[in-house]
Amino acid sequence: MSTTDAPLLQPAGPPAKGTGDERLLHRSLARRLMGRPELGSVVGAAAVFVFFSIVAEPFLQASSLATVLYASSTIGIMAVPVALLMIGGEFDLSAGVMVVSSALISSMFSYQMTANTWVGVGVSLLVTLAIGVFNGMLLTRTKLPSFIITLGTFFMLTGLNLGFTKLIGGTVSTKSIADMEGFESARALFASHLTVGGVDIQITILWWIVLVAVATWILLRTRVGNWIFAVGGNADAARAVGVPVTKTKIGLYMGVAFSAWVSGQHLLFSYDEIQSGDGVGNEFLFIIAAAVGGCLMTGGFGSAIGAAVGAFIFGMTSKGIVYAQWNPDWYKFFLGAMLLLATLLNAWVRKRAEEKA
Repeated sequence: MSTTDAPLLQPAGPPAKGTGDERLLHRSLARRLMGRPELGSVVGAAAVFVFFSIVAEPFLQASSLATVLYASSTIGIMAVPVALLMIGGEFDLSAGVMVVSSALISSMFSYQMTANTWVGVGVSLLVTLAIGVFNGMLLTRTKLPSFIITLGTFFMLTGLNLGFTKLIGGTVSTKSIADMEGFESARALFASHLTVGGVDIQITILWWIVLVAVATWILLRTRVGNWIFAVGGNADAARAVGVPVTKTKIGLYMGVAFSAWVSGQHLLFSYDEIQSGDGVGNEFLFIIAAAVGGCLMTGGFGSAIGAAVGAFIFGMTSKGIVYAQWNPDWYKFFLGAMLLLATLLNAWVRKRAEEKA
């Protein structure tokens, strides 16, 4: 029910002289590190960092690193809950368009109702969480694969985003809400920046760090974390020992929805207007970041920290290519290559860890 190894049983008879109970012995630091799911991604991140530090001179500038962190955070905010969902054995292919749905709901509700923008933000939170509940309940009630369930939600949200935006506003983009009451205070929470040492640090980086910390605490320090690992490893066995499988999976989908809401509000209050067709394809970035970070596609193994490192690798790659003045058309090739290499490296690390256990 967790990623740690179970204590070894003692053979019959008294322990050998001077050895003591083996269950009280601790694994070495090297063995504990080899057993961590994010080890492969950390090695990969270090390699990518060194590579772009050499080939792209501006890469190590403070402003450039701040830009890299911002790019990483926009992926990482979603990669963290997606990683928890993958540890729980499921996927969410609607995560990318859900971000845009959240932004559209906030913008159109505020504009059409001439309400304070915080009203639109609150309504968006409720509706987005409802989408997460819908995915989770449909999954647990129908027993269909999450791939099919969320693929259907993906197409429905894509159609709703475009249909409602054109129906209400007559165009594919929303109207400006920059002059409405509450806009500046909402922007301060979702799209502001802090100046540290003359360098602008986007607030999404703080959101990202907080989400990683909370997700890590849940996985490693709470009973819910054990439930997540258990349902991802074997849902039937977990249910047999009293794990609330249905509630756990619905909760995981609500976690994805919450982060989609945060990302959507950042998108809205950064650019004021939203294009209804945005977000398509971003769900793969979130899944790849989690996979690069050590989450298994089969569930039951992974970490939030690994997903954060995976997002950081993407941030370094996307901006490193620009700083190196390469053709950005090659970006997706690097994404695919990193996914394959990271998956192979993670598999090798797990094999070595099992051999040393």
